[in-house]
Amino acid sequence: MNKQPIQKPIQSRFGAHTTAQEVIGDLSLKGKVAIVTGGYSGIGLVTTRVLASAGATVIVPVRSLEKGEAALNHIPNVEWMPMDLMEPDSIDAFAERFLASGRPLHLLILSAGVMATPLRRDRRGYESQFSTNHLGHFQLTARLWPALKQENGARVVSVSSRGHRLGGVDFDDPNFERKVYDKWKAYAQSKSANILFALELDRRGQTHGVRAFSVHPGLIPDTNLARDLREEEWGPRPILDNQGHSMTNEHHAEFKTVEQGAATSVWCAISPQLNGLGGVYCEDADIAEAVPGDSLRPDGVRPWAIDSEAASRLWRLTEEWIGIRFAAE
Repeated sequence: MNKQPIQKPIQSRFGAHTTAQEVIGDLSLKGKVAIVTGGYSGIGLVTTRVLASAGATVIVPVRSLEKGEAALNHIPNVEWMPMDLMEPDSIDAFAERFLASGRPLHLLILSAGVMATPLRRDRRGYESQFSTNHLGHFQLTARLWPALKQENGARVVSVSSRGHRLGGVDFDDPNFERKVYDKWKAYAQSKSANILFALELDRRGQTHGVRAFSVHPGLIPDTNLARDLREEEWGPRPILDNQGHSMTNEHHAEFKTVEQGAATSVWCAISPQLNGLGGVYCEDADIAEAVPGDSLRPDGVRPWAIDSEAASRLWRLTEEWIGIRFAAE
């Protein structure tokens, strides 16, 4: 069995203020093929633009062809195709179309997501944040697996959030069928799932040269992610104890631009500093530090998101929930 990845900073030369363009520098990605979900808005759009500017061919799944064209038609080396992460048939159609092209897939960046939405369910009855952020991306990666293996050196980047610290995956009731719906707990669950997915995918994919990473992009107010929030709800989320009392003060939390927010995704996708590494959670263009579950720090990754047994359990259950066996090993 592969060793548990070391969750410890490697002292990259980058930091919180680094932009995606600074990460990529003069690196040429000519001949590389990337897929970026959410690649037509926010940090996803910056990721698309930076990868394409370095010569990569970037394919962007879009829920709205009209919005996709408006955002992307001026960027060279970019293609877009319809896909909805909450519609399994749509995911399959996108993947089949890409596989039919015969191209390898060098970079898969799972950047699309929703945050703190009102209770919604997909047609299968699954809670929308879990469906969009985790289940849809799991299915997409499973369907694209032949193209990822074809490259023998591909990377998968799962965009998570420091919001994972608000709670892990509730394996007994992930869809809030028995407990009262809490939009922040649902968001945290989906973001913890993103980290666990990258951990298990990396373990299973190493023999095929596929490495996976999860990232926290930063607190970025200038995106559509907060479209379901009231103005007073936008901002850092406090950690609460069992009595509901705040355990930390984040009034001085630092926000990032979208260009800075895309930096860690791009770093995980292309940095030679990560050669031979994988399965780690990253922030500020470096590997993040593992911290205790009761830590008052806003940064770092919590134990429930890097638990290898939980990652393996989530993988098996996800296969059951979506009816797809992901034979990554």
